[in-house]
Amino acid sequence: MATGHEHTVKAFDQDISQLRALISQMGGLAEQAIYDSMKALQRGDTELAKEVRRKDKQIDAIEAELEKLVVRVIALRAPMADDLREVIAALKIAAVIERIGDYAKNIAKRVPLIHAEGEDRIDAISILPAMGQLAADMVHDVLDAFSARDAEAAAMICERDNALDDFYDSIFRTLVTFMVENPRTISQVAHLLFVAKNLERIGDHATNVAEMVYFAATGRYLADREPGEANGS
Repeated sequence: MATGHEHTVKAFDQDISQLRALISQMGGLAEQAIYDSMKALQRGDTELAKEVRRKDKQIDAIEAELEKLVVRVIALRAPMADDLREVIAALKIAAVIERIGDYAKNIAKRVPLIHAEGEDRIDAISILPAMGQLAADMVHDVLDAFSARDAEAAAMICERDNALDDFYDSIFRTLVTFMVENPRTISQVAHLLFVAKNLERIGDHATNVAEMVYFAATGRYLADREPGEANGS
């Protein structure tokens, strides 16, 4: 016959599984929002852009559900040490994913402005999807690291943020040069610069999640790692 302690442990494990499922669901929606917003931008698909904006409410609703679950877990289960770290990490990660969804929504908002009727198409638009792919991959991989409690995978994601920053710097220079040479495109280029900045911020947030995953798994911050530790030495 199961003891009260065993029931408590089983109930807590179920709560943790539900937290992870909600994070996964939120992350999947945010990742799809990045893909769809970039697809809408590339194609000038204003209907798809509207769909991205509508679906953002789903991410917000899941975050609210997760917050209620965290409050319940802390109040009823009184988790300690490793368990508490995971619960708090889930709460913080949900907030970051919600912001990632907001950045994708902001990109979608700019689609009809960039593709306004009568405006010339800017070739630089074709560069941005590759940056969007890199940002979306970081989000996807950090969620996998969270699910697996894989500290080393999380550390590697942090290192990839430099590549996204370099991508942003390159696109920024390209767009500014284009704008100077084609003054009539100033409005469009300004919106594209905001798109690039939103993608760069998505990468920053994916890195923040990776740092939280590392801490939840190890109890240490990434800054505490010994040199070469991420490489397995």
